[in-house]
Amino acid sequence: MTAYTVHELDVPATMADDPAKVRAFREWVAVQNAAEVDVTGLPEILWTPEEQLPYLLDPEAPSRLFAVRDADGTAVAAGSYDTKVAPDTPNCWIAVAVAPGHQRRGVGTLLADHVEGIARAEGRTQWKTYSVSRQVGSASGPGYVVPPTGYGAVPSDEAGACFLTGRGWRFGQVNRISRLGLPADHSVVRELRDRAAVAAGPDYRVHAWAGPTPERWLDGVALLETRMSTDAPEGDMEEPEDVWTRERLREHEAQLARSPRTMVTVAIEHLPSTTLAGFTQLAVPHNSGQPVMQGDTLVLREHRGHRLGWLLKVAGIECVERDFPGRPSIITFNAEENRPMLDVNEAVGFVGVGCEGIWERRV
Repeated sequence: MTAYTVHELDVPATMADDPAKVRAFREWVAVQNAAEVDVTGLPEILWTPEEQLPYLLDPEAPSRLFAVRDADGTAVAAGSYDTKVAPDTPNCWIAVAVAPGHQRRGVGTLLADHVEGIARAEGRTQWKTYSVSRQVGSASGPGYVVPPTGYGAVPSDEAGACFLTGRGWRFGQVNRISRLGLPADHSVVRELRDRAAVAAGPDYRVHAWAGPTPERWLDGVALLETRMSTDAPEGDMEEPEDVWTRERLREHEAQLARSPRTMVTVAIEHLPSTTLAGFTQLAVPHNSGQPVMQGDTLVLREHRGHRLGWLLKVAGIECVERDFPGRPSIITFNAEENRPMLDVNEAVGFVGVGCEGIWERRV
C-alpha cells in the first residue's frame, strides 16, 4: 500500500523566491488545476501560478497551503486553509483537490482530516468550501443535490458532492459559471447600455480605471468591498461582515500589482451624494490569449431598481474590448438565485458552462 504524507508548503513571497519553494508551489497549482478541469472540462477558468500567488499573500488572511505526497515524493493532492488573522474570527475557507488517477485511495480524506483539524484547533465554527461541477443550470430529481435556495443543482454522483456529503457538509448555494465569447455583439451591447442609462437616469455616472483606485474613490470602493460580505446573495449561509478600510485596499492593490493581470474597475457614482453606488472588477490577463475574469460585482441595496447592474456589465465589456482587445472571452460566476444579474448576462450573450457548489459546515 502506498504511503501518503501531508506537507505544508512554505509559500514563496514571489515567483523569484527560493527555487524549492517556487517548485513546490507550481506543483501545488498543477494538482489543483488538473483536479478542477477533470470535473468541468473548462481549462479557461484556470489560473497560472504567477496569477494565483498575489491573491494568496493577503496579510489580513494569508493562505496556508498543503500537499499530499506519495512515497516517491510526487504531489497527488493540494489543499488550502484561509481565515482572517483578526482575533475571534469565526469563519474559514477550506479546499481539497486530488489529482486525477489518485482518487478513492484515502488521499482526500487524509488531507481533509488534516486541514479540518487546523480549523478546529483555531476555534473556527463556520467552515466553507467551493466545489466545481459539470452541471449547467437547474435540475431536479434523485440524481441531483439542490441547495435550500431552490436555485441550481449539482449531480449527486460527482466526487465532490459525495465526499462533502459523507463528511457532514451541508450544500448551501450554487454559482453559475458563464462565458461570453469576445468580441461581443456591439449592437446588443450598445442597445443594453442605452436602455440601462435611461433607467438609471441623470443621478448616476459611470467611471472606469485600470490599476490602483484613484484617491477620491478609496473610501467608496472600501465600502463596496465591505458590503460584498453583507449585500451579495449568500443563500441561507450568513457570513460575518468583512470590513475593508482604505489602508487595507491599498495594501491589497499593491499585492495585485505583482500579478500578470491588470485589475479594471468600473464604478457608478450617485451624483447627488457623490458616493459610489456599485462596482464591478475584471482581472485582465497580460497574455491576450487568456480569458478575462469578472470578479466582485455589487450594487448597494439602497440603489437597486435602477438597472445599475446592467450598466456595470455592459460598461465593463466595452472597457475591456476598447482597452484590452484580443482577449477570447470573459468568465463570470453568479449566484443562481441572482436572477437580475443572470438576466443581463444572458441578454448580452453569456452562456452557462458549468457551476460551483458552495458548501458549509458548522462546528
